[in-house]
Amino acid sequence: MSNQGKLDTGRRVLVTGASGLLGGAVASLLRAKGHRVRTFQRRASAGATDEVLGSLTDPAAVRRAVDGMDAVIHLAAKVSFTGSWHDFTATNITGTKTLLEAARSAGAADFVFVSSPSVAHFGEPLAGAGAGMADPDCARGNYARSKAAAELSALALDAADFRVTAIRPHVVWGPGDTQLVERVIERARSGRLPLLDGGAALIDTTYIDNAADAIVRGLERMEHAHGRALVITNGEPRPVGELISGICRAGGVPAPRLSVPGWLARGAGSLIERAWLAAGSRNLVHDEPPMTRFLAEQLSTAHWFDQRETREVLDWAPRVGIDEGLKRLAAHYGGTAPGQ
Repeated sequence: MSNQGKLDTGRRVLVTGASGLLGGAVASLLRAKGHRVRTFQRRASAGATDEVLGSLTDPAAVRRAVDGMDAVIHLAAKVSFTGSWHDFTATNITGTKTLLEAARSAGAADFVFVSSPSVAHFGEPLAGAGAGMADPDCARGNYARSKAAAELSALALDAADFRVTAIRPHVVWGPGDTQLVERVIERARSGRLPLLDGGAALIDTTYIDNAADAIVRGLERMEHAHGRALVITNGEPRPVGELISGICRAGGVPAPRLSVPGWLARGAGSLIERAWLAAGSRNLVHDEPPMTRFLAEQLSTAHWFDQRETREVLDWAPRVGIDEGLKRLAAHYGGTAPGQ
C-alpha cells in the first residue's frame, strides 16, 4: 500500500501510552475518524478492543504491538520532574529507538513522535519562538534531555518509505489531568502553591482536545509534516498566575496569594530535588517534589511560541479556547467558570 493510500481512513494505527489523558484522547479521536486503533501500554484500558500490554523496555512486546500496523503515534514516556537518568534513558531513549526500529521493520509507513517544547528550552525566556532544534546537552532536566535525544533519533530516520514527524504539545491540560490541573488544585487547597515573581511570566498552554486534534493532524498531514518538529499550543499566551487562578477557581479552591522571587525558587528547587532523590524511592513512587529547578524555571520564565508554521503545515487551528477550556474544567470539578 502506498503512503498516499494510507492517508485515507481505515488505517491501522498503534498508539503508545494510551492509558494517559492525551494518549487516550488521541486513540478516541482516531477511532472516531474511522481508523483501526491498537494501543500499547503497561496497564489495561477500560473498553479497549485491541491492545497489547507491555513496556517499551521489552523488545518482544514492542514487536507484537507494531505487527501489522500502518502507522505509529508514540506518546508513552517516563514523565517526571525528577528521577534517575538511567530510568529516563531506558524508556524515553532506548525504548523509543526500539519502537522505531520495530515499526520500520514491520513495514509501518509513518511515525508521529510526541515530544515536548522543553527539548529546546534552555532556561532563557522564549517569546514568540519557533520550534528550535532539540539539544540533549542543553535541555533542562532529565525528562527534557531524554526526550531531546529521542526526538533526534526519531527524525534521523525520516525517509520516503518511513516518514517521521515530531509534534511538541506545550503544557497540555483539561478535565482529569493529573500532571497539572489536579496538582495545582491539591496544592492550592493545602496552601502549598506560591506564585513565582507574582505569576507574571507569559506562557502558552494547550487544551487537551486541541492537543489530540493536532497530533492526529500530524499523521494525516505527514506528506507536509515529515522531517519537521512542530510546537502545538492554543496560541493564547497568558500570565501564568492568571492561568493558575483560573484552574483554582474551576477546582473550587482559593487562588494562591503568596509570591516568591523566581531566583529564590530556582535555588531552592535545586536543593529540594537533590534531597528528594537522596530520600530514595519511597518519595518517587507516590509524588513529585514540591519544587525543582526545572519547575521553577517553567513557572518564572516566559515561554510562548509562534504558531504560524504549525498551523500552515498541519492546516489546523485550535477549536477550544482557554476560557472555554476553563468552563469545561469548572463543569468537571464543580468550581467557577470565567465570568461567573
